[in-house]
Amino acid sequence: MSDPSEYRGVRVLVLGASGFIGRWVARELSRRGARLVLAVRDPRAFAHVQRAWGIEGEVREVDLSRSGSGAALVRDVRPALAFDLAGYGVDPRERDEELARRLNAELAGELASALASARDPAWLGQELVRAGSALEFGGASGALEDPWSCAPTTVYGRTKLDGSRALARVASETRLRALTARLFTVYGPGEHEGRLLPSLLAAARTSARVPLTAGEQRRDFTYVEDVARGLVELGLVRLRVEPCALNLATGTLASVREFVETAARELGIASERLRFGALPTRPEEMAHDPVSVAGARALLGWTPATPIAEGVRRTRAFA
Repeated sequence: MSDPSEYRGVRVLVLGASGFIGRWVARELSRRGARLVLAVRDPRAFAHVQRAWGIEGEVREVDLSRSGSGAALVRDVRPALAFDLAGYGVDPRERDEELARRLNAELAGELASALASARDPAWLGQELVRAGSALEFGGASGALEDPWSCAPTTVYGRTKLDGSRALARVASETRLRALTARLFTVYGPGEHEGRLLPSLLAAARTSARVPLTAGEQRRDFTYVEDVARGLVELGLVRLRVEPCALNLATGTLASVREFVETAARELGIASERLRFGALPTRPEEMAHDPVSVAGARALLGWTPATPIAEGVRRTRAFA
């Protein structure tokens, strides 16, 4: 692993800093002494996140849904490195396909082109690190080793894949040091309400039964602080990564039922309250083998390793 002081004084731009992943990446960078510029849509709402997550940095209000806004921000800030953690479509209520295309696809190419034209020659690490998604693979099976053997089945997956391809294309044309790190089932403090662990945390405060799917689907559950650490470490990699995309995950699968039962024990939810099979399984659920993490392990000498029980305990304790 790297020396944390390598970020000290480095000007770093974080887009999507108020989001689930963004706030944790900003927290990690803040702890390492980076000169942060935090791009958010609502600075007033972000003030609470800054306090709760202990993030220091300059806040910039920006509406990334506007074409050209990302490039303008890069030209103004002139960061050594940018983290593109903005996105649209994870929340089931986010259904605007035009907005998904803008934030998940167009923005990636726009940022890459702008960064290629405003390089900091003193910076030797990556110039753009972007959060991708497992849903880019969609119906693909196996260990998901080839980052371009994808069959996305959702608007979110298709537009994120388009963004990954756009980034790879610009990086190839300009020799930009950039990569997409595909994230799988990330959990922990700051998750959207209605997702699995937040729902269990809410259930722990009641005595009601908990409706769940059968829980047979297997996922790579990765604790958010591990993900943030991995993304920040990837930013220090001093070479062009080909083919500009890799998986950032544990490489180990657990069924949703196993995750729920582990979390329930940690949260004191009686097993008889868990109603497995009461809800239908979502049609976009993926089926694959343990995810290949060889790319990230080769670059970092590390893979996320927080056990589910420990991740649940940390989430419950975070306040």
